[in-house]
Amino acid sequence: MEKIEIKSADFTAFFTAEDIICHSDLKNRNDLFSAILKNLAYNKGIGNVNDAYNAVLEREEGYSTVLSKGLALPHARLSTISELVIGIATSKEGIVFDGDSENPVRVVIMILTPKDKPSLYLQVLSSVSKVLAQEGIIDKLAEFSDNNEMWRFLNRSGLDFPDYICAGDIMNSDFSSLKENATLEQAIDLFVNKNMNDVPVLDADGDLVGIVSTSELLRVCLPDYILWMDDLSPIINFEPFSHILQNESNTWLAEIMSYDFASVDEKDPAIMVAQEITKHKTGQAYVLRDKKLVGVITMQQFLNKILRE
Repeated sequence: MEKIEIKSADFTAFFTAEDIICHSDLKNRNDLFSAILKNLAYNKGIGNVNDAYNAVLEREEGYSTVLSKGLALPHARLSTISELVIGIATSKEGIVFDGDSENPVRVVIMILTPKDKPSLYLQVLSSVSKVLAQEGIIDKLAEFSDNNEMWRFLNRSGLDFPDYICAGDIMNSDFSSLKENATLEQAIDLFVNKNMNDVPVLDADGDLVGIVSTSELLRVCLPDYILWMDDLSPIINFEPFSHILQNESNTWLAEIMSYDFASVDEKDPAIMVAQEITKHKTGQAYVLRDKKLVGVITMQQFLNKILRE
């Protein structure tokens, strides 16, 4: 498939210095949210402030918005706006988020997106996570007492806003896998203990070479002729599974793994995840860097990222 070139814009194109509140003396998270929204209502016209406030709090209760130490990105999707709206506030002393008093938040970037543009929040997240998560950046931002100086600093920081999110932006990089010389016994252990339906199989170099799935395991245990048997009494005590139990420790994954799986490059548009999952009639897609497996995206994760977070 032809690669799509990612275009980008400066992050600071989406807010002005007037949308920044420096050194707020508010101590409470919700009070700070309210102050940011009132400022945005004055500068940007976001509609009813109370409705926006309730939408932000509802999202905050469902998902932690603390991106890294000292940085939070509260978010809401509103039907009253047609474009991305960003408001920023800093607190010199810090404000407690998620009950974590040892790591107070010093920089809050509030992201308001139109309800019919679900990817915008993830685009902002992708943009800021690459720069603001660096050591010392949040402390630097929290030191500014002048909103114009802070805006100019952000304008020079290299924050780009991509036209769309990539698979790498929404993948889960914490995943389980097995080597191709592993046994079926090890795969079954992952099925049971990790509640997995598909286990990626890697070669010695870390390249994804196949998957072993619970459905493939059942096909091994239940040959096609069994599926059409009217009388199951000969196998009612799971006799077909006894062969697997006897041989699971010396059955290699290479013998039963499938080479048909959904995969995308980490730089591919995230929408290709849904396309690949649908084409392969599976529940997840594997994210590759060259041929190496770097992440996994389940359909549940995809829908959560796009429609809920």
